[in-house]
Amino acid sequence: MGGPEDALTGHDNRPYVGRFAPSPTGPLHFGSLVAAMASYVDARAQHGRWLIRIEDADTTRCSAAAERAILSQLAGYGFEHDDDIVRQSERSALYAQALEQLREGRLLFACACSRKQLEAAARNSEGEAIYPGTCRDRQLPFASNALRIKVPAAGVDEVSFVDRAAGEYRQRLSAELGDFVLRRADGIYSYQLAVVVDDELQGVTQVVRGVDLLGNTPRQLHLQRCLGYRAPDYLHVPLARNAAGEKLSKQTQAAPLSLDNALVTLREAWAFLRQEPLPGAHSVREFWTQAASNWRPERLCGHRNGGCGQNL
Repeated sequence: MGGPEDALTGHDNRPYVGRFAPSPTGPLHFGSLVAAMASYVDARAQHGRWLIRIEDADTTRCSAAAERAILSQLAGYGFEHDDDIVRQSERSALYAQALEQLREGRLLFACACSRKQLEAAARNSEGEAIYPGTCRDRQLPFASNALRIKVPAAGVDEVSFVDRAAGEYRQRLSAELGDFVLRRADGIYSYQLAVVVDDELQGVTQVVRGVDLLGNTPRQLHLQRCLGYRAPDYLHVPLARNAAGEKLSKQTQAAPLSLDNALVTLREAWAFLRQEPLPGAHSVREFWTQAASNWRPERLCGHRNGGCGQNL
């Protein structure tokens, strides 16, 4: 890997920093490997740094055993990370500081709506409740309630960006989402807040992840702007699906990645990402060396939303 002077710079001229950020709720599966491979090889192809971040902010769902399994799988497949591993469960003070900044800017409010109350709300195309603004002007106490960030009013609420694969993507935050949660009533920080703070503080310039997270990006861009953060570039890659067309996940009983025949599975993930075969790769190390030289992310262009993917 080259030094920082060799690394690709993004639109704000920062050296390339990428990351893979699994949640330790169970072992990795083939879909996880696809996302990890895309982020890793994109970084290595650009002589950039690649970080591992453990997204365990929701400690009620995560376990140390699952984290150990994930790290063992990554090592068994030849992934080599730069810098120390970061764990969200150890960064609560940083997320609290970001919330305080938003509170001082009058961009936060407390919400006491229950899940049952929100069931009656309209839904967006992803099935998420569109928050109707019930508590926005109630001035409820922050300590015992969920905290939501205000989104711009209808008509000035559109956020757009150009994904490196999916192309231009637009979302009207007020009409399609509403004010969204940054801290739950039980004190757990949301994925949206934690990922935005961590990407900024870790200097992440390129986010490469599954296309199921494409719809999260506009709200993250909004939050970045509210906090005065720099936005990374984004590349959302296709999803692996099972025979029923469901996204591979722990919920759909996706098989854990086996450490047997890692090279064979790496080749399958590479083909899934629409890349040309690497016939000269006869070991895991040779695979990664050749993959970095032959990575063509433009072969992913044109896919969009959760409907894109391939069945296994």
